[in-house]
Amino acid sequence: MLQVVWFKRDLRSSDHAPLQVAAKHGPVLCLYVVERDYWQLPDTSDRQWQFVRESLQDLHHQLQALGAALQVVEGDLITTLNAIRAQHGPLALHSHEETGNLWSFARDTAVARWCRQQQVVWRQYKQFGVQRGSERNRDQWSQWRQQWLEQLPAPCAPITHSVATSAALAPAQWPQSVKTDPLPCPGRQPGGRTAGLALLQSFTQQRGEQYRGSLSRTDSAARHGSRLSAHLAYGTLSLREVCAATQRAQASATGRWRQSLAAFASRLWWHCHFIQKLESQPTIETTPQITVLQQLPSCSDLERLQRWQFGTTGWPLVDAAMRYLHHHGWVNFRMRAMLVSVATHTLQLPWQCVAEWLAGQFVDYEPGIHYPQVQMQSGLSWNPVLRIYNPTTQAQQLDPDGRFIRRWVPELANTPDAWLQQPWQLPTTLRQRFAGAADYPPPMVDHQLANRQRKAAIAAIEQREGIIRPSQRPAGSTNRRQRGSNPPARAVNKQQLSLF
Repeated sequence: MLQVVWFKRDLRSSDHAPLQVAAKHGPVLCLYVVERDYWQLPDTSDRQWQFVRESLQDLHHQLQALGAALQVVEGDLITTLNAIRAQHGPLALHSHEETGNLWSFARDTAVARWCRQQQVVWRQYKQFGVQRGSERNRDQWSQWRQQWLEQLPAPCAPITHSVATSAALAPAQWPQSVKTDPLPCPGRQPGGRTAGLALLQSFTQQRGEQYRGSLSRTDSAARHGSRLSAHLAYGTLSLREVCAATQRAQASATGRWRQSLAAFASRLWWHCHFIQKLESQPTIETTPQITVLQQLPSCSDLERLQRWQFGTTGWPLVDAAMRYLHHHGWVNFRMRAMLVSVATHTLQLPWQCVAEWLAGQFVDYEPGIHYPQVQMQSGLSWNPVLRIYNPTTQAQQLDPDGRFIRRWVPELANTPDAWLQQPWQLPTTLRQRFAGAADYPPPMVDHQLANRQRKAAIAAIEQREGIIRPSQRPAGSTNRRQRGSNPPARAVNKQQLSLF
């Protein structure tokens, strides 16, 4: 029977259980489907596709070395599977589990239904330390994840019988573009396993020593961070091999190296923790975890949204971070948190449109991390800390010499240090003396006043509704969560390989 390996966010041949199992059970067809409907969603972008396209090219070469060829088809999966079945007869389907957005959840539900109707066995395999079904006890989940990480599979054996589909595109025919992005991304990371392995090696052997303490800094995060997030999001590297490489480096590390590698290992744990949240509560993409906070005031002013999107808010560090993101498709965690906080708290923009815009800007967009993080930074999750950032204080702490602001907000390049982080205080009589400063817009709101009002609004709702965040609870008490505050988990369908 034909074994179809469906590649999604797992664009590699190494540590790829679907490929390894399929190769042992019959002729193999390695399939990637360019799903045009997916690429038109507001949380996807061409900059992401360009990374994927380069990763597909690299994967094609990896499979050729094993004796196979990647079959890239445009369309939808069910239509493609019907065509393959008509051409080759009965088939089995293999893929990794995916905790994606609601679109991919609905797509997978439709594929599962088709498989049941057509009596096609669909076997899914773990991609991350994430369990299907309802949220688990953290300690039990952590123990299970560790056991899963230790199950390192053998490299994929050569594929002795590879099959093609008549609908496949030649590599030269793969789409050059899937949509028009509003902004170019010339500093985007290159895709592909080869690039990912080089980053992993340089991080664990050279760049990572100053990882701890560098991630929040505007001048060092890109250099000393792992920069592996996009490669984990699209699976050019497997989580298990990244964890294994980190453990090997830890074994001989001392001092600062050891501390930095331990900090990175803890981030890999949180990576799975947040994806598990979306897996267990898929409506986090659209509904606040604390549902009563939907009552918070929001502003749908298009000018506010566009000025935030295009880096003209009037707060220099906010605008510098957004423009850096435009250029690179990546920005460090602290800047991401600040962008969300300013948008949802200070400007009171709806968090959903904020999440969609940033998702499309991030080359490393991972839904399971992105949506829980946006909710956390917007104060909508059960996180004990309410994060509302002061953009001036952040600039003073993270860019004290102003180099980041001057690089990415060139209008302020000649502005003296005394006014660089608060250019709206520059006396009118002096604005014309500094080239570009007169063209830089003032802030849309008083951020201190706006942030105080936001904190008061959240506190008022929580007090009225009896909401107590974890850090505020008396010892031994339980949290009063409103009906519907925990969206239903994905139900387990035991008839289809415990798929959903």
